[in-house]
Amino acid sequence: MATSCSSRPIFGLVARMQVRPKTVNTTTTVATMTTTVPGHPTVQLKQGFATSARQAKNVTRDNNRFRGVSLLRRSGLREPVSVSKEPLPKPSDYKPVVEHDPNHGLWGFFPAPGTLMRTPAEDAEHGRAWTVEELRKKDWEDLHRLWWVCLRERNMIATATYERIRLDVGFGTQEARSRDAQVRLTMKRIKATLTERHYVWEDARKVAENDPEINLSGEGDAYIPAPQSDADVFAEDEAWIAKPEEAAQPIEPTTVTAPKA
Repeated sequence: MATSCSSRPIFGLVARMQVRPKTVNTTTTVATMTTTVPGHPTVQLKQGFATSARQAKNVTRDNNRFRGVSLLRRSGLREPVSVSKEPLPKPSDYKPVVEHDPNHGLWGFFPAPGTLMRTPAEDAEHGRAWTVEELRKKDWEDLHRLWWVCLRERNMIATATYERIRLDVGFGTQEARSRDAQVRLTMKRIKATLTERHYVWEDARKVAENDPEINLSGEGDAYIPAPQSDADVFAEDEAWIAKPEEAAQPIEPTTVTAPKA
């Protein structure tokens, strides 16, 4: 009877704890009963498993390392930096010398060494385009040189136009267009002159194919004159001597009859 009476208060305590369990930080407490001394059981409280986090303490810092630093108030840095009291190294004023050829061919694409483009007044100082009559008197080498001079001039004009658009200077466009128009007209007339020479060469080749004195095989002399007797040469000379007026008159190309092909 003594044992049953002494255990009743303990069972009542356990029953009350099971009905209204005490929560600490949203975790459940489990009561277990163990016996250390015969006849005197003891109750131990163990904290159960919980997935909720514990209540965090109040954080007084906002983790802002620039708190209190103001550019307007010139408060400076909160903490001294590592190089605040050490003199900073100064960069050396060293520029490598690049050697270049003052007579390089690429300088020809600039108005002058060190000058990117011409002024509008310099662009306006240009003459007229070459005429076809003037170009007909030039040989192939001269026409070839003149063509590349015009091509280089157009390259310089295009480069200056691109730089004016990039820099948005707003002047010099009209002068550059006028200069470029004259250069393009010269190049067009060079093509016309070469086309005329090509047509004349084609006509001469067709005539030479039917001429027995012209050798187009590429072997030996290109011109092989036909043999003539002394009597034929003397007869031709006598004919010219008999008509001195006709011999003194210049021959017009339009009056000469072209040979039949």
